[in-house]
Amino acid sequence: MKKFGLLVAGFIAAMVLISNLGPLVGLGVSLLVLYFVVKQFLKTDSTAAKIGWGIAGFIILVATASNVPAILGIAAAYVLYLVYKNWDKKDETIHEESDPFVNFEKQWAQLNNK
Repeated sequence: MKKFGLLVAGFIAAMVLISNLGPLVGLGVSLLVLYFVVKQFLKTDSTAAKIGWGIAGFIILVATASNVPAILGIAAAYVLYLVYKNWDKKDETIHEESDPFVNFEKQWAQLNNK
């Protein structure tokens, strides 16, 4: 049953990731261009150039903000990573013995270690 749930979650996450591939690429490109615009803005000394780079940076920032749905794609990629990581994970079960002497010995050892 666990594998079925992981399979369904992985399928849904893959569909969301595929549908948001365009905004993901757009977000990456616009962030890259914004990075270079900010670097040029900080490098320049001319006031007119700073105004020009500031306007260009604002336009690119608006383009970056329009690709906000790409955050769903990033979340879907993270869910796919979690599904991949937990696919072959074994459930660890701890078996407690109900023998009172074993429990007493364990508690006595815990008290002596403190």
